[in-house]
This record gives sequence, C-alpha cells and structure tokens, in this order.
Amino acid sequence: MRSAVNDLLGAYDKLIMDPVHGGIPLYRHEIQVIDHPLFQRLRNICQNDILSLVFPGATHSRFLHSIGVMHVGGRMFRAMIDAYLRERQLSEQVDLSLSQLDAIDYLAKTIRLGCLLHDSGHSSFSHQFTQARRIHELMSRPDRFDDLWQGVDYSRFYPERPTELEHEHYSVRVAYDVLESIDLQAAGLCTQDILGIMETTRVTPSEAFCRHARTFWDFIAGADAESGALSEASTPALVMDLLSSVVSGEIDADRADYMLRDGFHSSVTIGGFNLDHLLSNLRFGWDVEQPWLGLAITQKGLGALEDFVYSRHQMYRKVYAHKTALGFDWVLREAINEVLEDPETFDWVDTCLSDMQYFAELTDSFFWEAFRKLARKKPQSYSKCIVDRVKLDHLDTREDLSPEGIEDHSAYLADAMELRPENVVTCSMRARFSNIQDNFSGIKVLVRDPVRRTRTLRRITEVSAFFTKFGDGTITHFYHRPAIMHDLPADRGH
Repeated sequence: MRSAVNDLLGAYDKLIMDPVHGGIPLYRHEIQVIDHPLFQRLRNICQNDILSLVFPGATHSRFLHSIGVMHVGGRMFRAMIDAYLRERQLSEQVDLSLSQLDAIDYLAKTIRLGCLLHDSGHSSFSHQFTQARRIHELMSRPDRFDDLWQGVDYSRFYPERPTELEHEHYSVRVAYDVLESIDLQAAGLCTQDILGIMETTRVTPSEAFCRHARTFWDFIAGADAESGALSEASTPALVMDLLSSVVSGEIDADRADYMLRDGFHSSVTIGGFNLDHLLSNLRFGWDVEQPWLGLAITQKGLGALEDFVYSRHQMYRKVYAHKTALGFDWVLREAINEVLEDPETFDWVDTCLSDMQYFAELTDSFFWEAFRKLARKKPQSYSKCIVDRVKLDHLDTREDLSPEGIEDHSAYLADAMELRPENVVTCSMRARFSNIQDNFSGIKVLVRDPVRRTRTLRRITEVSAFFTKFGDGTITHFYHRPAIMHDLPADRGH
C-alpha cells in the first residue's frame, strides 16, 4: 500500500504560494509534472490572451491557473468525502478500512493530475490561437493527428481518430509525454486513468482504477450500490464520469479557478463567489433508476451556486466580451494570420504543432517577437497595430443577432455613417448557459423531507427559478478600422 494515510492527513513535499488560494501543497509526482519543460512553457502563455491591453492586471499565466485548478479539484473531491463522513457519523460510527483510504487517495490524486494537465495543450494566446484563420487551416491538415502521435499507439485513448484538432487534443498529448517521463508508478498511479478523465478521450480504466472504483462506490452508496439500474451499470465507468465532471463540467475546478483568478487580476468584483461555501455544500449524488452518478448540491448551498452562475454570466458580459477586448482579439488574429505569411514562420509553427519535441517553443513570446519584427518592416500592418495598441473604433453593440442580422446591421452602419463597407468589422462572443436550464448538465439538488428525514434528488430547475433566467446568448460588437488599417486585407467578421 502506498502512503495514502499520510497523504490524506495532509503530508506534502512542497508548498507554493498563490495570490488567489494562498498556500497550495504539492506531492512529489506533481512537482515532477510541474518541472517538466512542456508544463513550464505555460509560464509564457497568458491565461486571457491579450486582455491585459484592457485590464492591465490580467497578465496571469496558464501555468498558475493550472496549479490553481489542481488545488480546487482536490478540494472539491475531499469536501464531498468529508461531508459524507460527517453525515454518516451522525447515525453510526464509520471506520475506514485501509482499502477504502487507498481508494479515496487514488481517486483524489487522479483528479488532481487531470486538473493540473487539463490546459497543458494551450498554444500561444490561448483560445485566440486556434481561432485565427491560418492556424485553423494548419490544425485541419488531415494527417496532423497521426504526426502528433507518431510512434505511440493512441488507440488506447482515441478509438477513433478525431477529424479536427482542438487544444484539448494537445493537452492529452502533452499529458501523455509528461506522465510517461516521470516516476508515476512510485505514486501508484496509471497514465491511462489520468488521461481518461480529460476531455476528448475514451479509455479502458486500469485494473487499479477498477478495483478502487468498486471499493469507493460500495463505501459511498452502501445498499444502493447494487440496486436497480446501478447493479447493471459499469461501476468504473460511473466513477470515471464523476471524476471527469470535476475536471470539466458545469461546476468544475476549471471554471471555479478562472473566475476567481480572472476577477482578481482584472481588479473587478463581478467574478467573485464564495468557493468555501459552495464546496461545503457539494455532495455525491446517484440515481438507482437511470443509472446516474454525479455531483449534487444541498438546498442551503443553492445560494452559493446561484452566485457561481451569475458571476460567470457577468464575467462573460463585462470582461471577456468587453468591446475593446474583443476588438483587440480581432486585431490579434489578423496579426497571427499576417506573420504566418512568412514561409519560415509558417513552417516552424507547422513543425511545432506536429512534434512534441518542439511544441514547447510555441509561446506568446514567439509571436510577440514575430509581430515586432514585421512591425519594423511594415508600419502599415496588423502587427504594428497590436504592438502599438492601436484600437478598433467601436460603433455599436447588439445582442442575439443571426448571421444575416449581423450582415444587415453592418451594412446599415456603413451606409448611415458613410463608411466603406469593407472597413466595418464585427466581433461576436457566444456564451452558452442553456445547460443550466437542462438539468444543469447533470448536477442535482438534494432535498430533505422534513418528516421522514430522508433526501431525494430533484432537477435544479424544480427547486430554484433562478436558473431559468439564463440561456445561450451572443454579443456582437461593430467596429470601424482605424486609418492605418484601411488598406489592409482581412476577414471582416468572426
């Protein structure tokens, strides 16, 4: 048996200080992951691409965000374990066996590593990178995925080859290289289990995971573990889905960290919510009829969940979709397209996107230097605009327009303001909140019966009307290109 007892009691090998969460403890194998060059590259990738051109404090990196997500993910899982033990001890004494302790420790460490590596495949400027037209073309090359996994049997993680690559596919590829290079066996963990809870993968869990999953499930569910539809379901698959929802779901460690972190570094208060209160009211939930295993929240925790959802909604509207920020994103994408016109730059980026040996070279710094180099040669360029922080002139903002409506309004603004139509550009951001109304993507509410003192699971919209107020929405900003950019070719909208 590994040192599960020591680890669960809080033993750790290193403590790093984080401006959002305070002290974050690290285990030895986590330090080895963080010290790997493919993870260290995240120091040179901003969490919010070039948001700092609007909110000067927002210079924080994917590196610290990833460590924060690991910390929150571990806290989420342990908070649910602690709550379960507290509630069980109200009626009977619970003694944990060594196998139960080992199972909890295994799942907790798997979650932490999945969270730590979830964003490891982000390239320069995070999400804006893959949205640039020429990068999208590069990522769509048919044999790109096979080149990326050359020499490795990826069928263990991808039974079918994906047709188009996103940063999540690169995160899995980076995670594989990192985990294979450290002494993961000494920690008693398996690479496929960690990759299995990351997005885009489909794996067969290891024998160790299956054993620990059954021990954990029998311990948590008790008599329900073999009841109804749950008796026919695959316990390891249910538990893996539960762990995946902590890494990536509607209430996940990623969102919890980036809202607090982005709000803190942007010096805005709208991204704030009480993480401690939210975590203290999370529970394991299961349904013997569906079958279903996932996150649940107590009725008294609904207020914290409402704050979480509202904060996320407001961050999208007031920070991520800020009119000046989206305008700079448009200029950034055009600058990326521009520097990739240089064959040498294009070939090098192509190489970095196909070979993990060079992927670490793909950082924000690489493109900033390319922008400065081109700006010196061509004063009339998008690179010059991004280097000198030349803003788009904002004309108007509209919400929930169709693509045809965007085109019509763009033409109207050009005509009414006597502008050349090609110099009116649009930037749109879509915020997806429809899952909140549709059972909140799996999370349910534990409702206590005041007479029987039992709890039942209810759909979240059956308990609170607050969540019915949210749906998908699109914010579109209309701009006029500054004079320096009038003669430059570009995509008019995104």
